[in-house]
Amino acid sequence: MSDGRVWYFAYGSNMEAATLRGRRGVEPSRALRARAAGWRLVLDKPPLLPVGEAFANIVPDPHAAVLGVLYEITRADWEHLELTEGVRIGNYRSVTVRASSLAEPALEVNALALSSDRRDPTLGPSERYMARLVAGAEEHGLPAEYVAFLRAVPARPETPEAAAFRPLLEDVLRRRW
Repeated sequence: MSDGRVWYFAYGSNMEAATLRGRRGVEPSRALRARAAGWRLVLDKPPLLPVGEAFANIVPDPHAAVLGVLYEITRADWEHLELTEGVRIGNYRSVTVRASSLAEPALEVNALALSSDRRDPTLGPSERYMARLVAGAEEHGLPAEYVAFLRAVPARPETPEAAAFRPLLEDVLRRRW
């Protein structure tokens, strides 16, 4: 987009508007249901702090597709999102995915993915985190089959460490640096 706006494909907790707006401080001008072909959702991203739970990630897979939300945001919001998601410290990396929606032709858009050397398939997501993914998917009307897929992901109770660190981390994420 040439007007200082970019498209961002959210597939994890940022699908939920309360997370994107509240925790991340990003205000999208549009939100569309979307599908990114050639990528698979995995829950193998270790947290920044050692709290024993995994977060969403996408990996290339020519036989798969990830559903999510395509947000139109300002370039400044995208840069802030990269900062709060830890792109500068290698927590995620910015990738380009081809996403399509019912309202737009397929577009090359921004997304975040984990470097393969940081993946940890031994971690599992927390029930709290998966509830955010389900809430975001339902909020944006993603297909019932996809919501059922998210609900079926094995999850565990939030660890005491995660519960203790979460308020501090959420405060840091809300700040504009």
